Amino acid sequence: MIDIRNVSLAYGERTVLHDVSLHLRERRIAIVGANGSGKSSFARLLNGLVLPTDGDVEVDGMNTRNKGKDIRQKVGFVFQNPDNQIVFPVVEEDLAFGMKNLGLPKATIAQKIDAVLARYDMTDLKEHPAHLLSGGQKQLLAISGVLVMDPAYIVMDEPTTLLDLRNKRRVARAISDLEQTVILVTHDLDLISDFDRVIVFDEGRVIADDTPQAAIPLYVARMT
Repeated sequence: MIDIRNVSLAYGERTVLHDVSLHLRERRIAIVGANGSGKSSFARLLNGLVLPTDGDVEVDGMNTRNKGKDIRQKVGFVFQNPDNQIVFPVVEEDLAFGMKNLGLPKATIAQKIDAVLARYDMTDLKEHPAHLLSGGQKQLLAISGVLVMDPAYIVMDEPTTLLDLRNKRRVARAISDLEQTVILVTHDLDLISDFDRVIVFDEGRVIADDTPQAAIPLYVARMT
């Protein structure tokens, strides 16, 4: 469980989240809101990329203020733009990076790389230059780089925004097939129609927290 208690977040004089308290237990949770509503800042709180100005964020009892490294192994993060996440020039090298930092044996690293590439039909791209991948392939590589670390939770910040329809569907299938708890920040309302829970942010506050069938119409009405 991820537990957010009385969290506020400010960047200098600008407060972007106001006294947010949530308990995240469901397997599929969507975060929606207009640009500037605070949803992406909220997502970054969940694995300690950002620390709250006030309040606490705990992941399975660990506080992001003093257990950030442990939490980031438990909570993977997929960015909107995969180019911000892919750091090595070759697919295989990029996937191996995090596992090498954990000190995993070479045989284990190779096995996990082969398995995740096969999962997304990317085996033939193992030695491919990462920067020459298509947009959809890059996003799948970013997701794969998180999966090989065996997180319990995966937070995704608008992973389909930069993709065409075909690749959106491909990434949507990948998200649907994940065994981990997924917390997804998105503007793509079709993508979250079968989620367990939708949380709506507006001006740094939670204004709705319900099933998709109840929360999405409220959000659409708010935007209209």
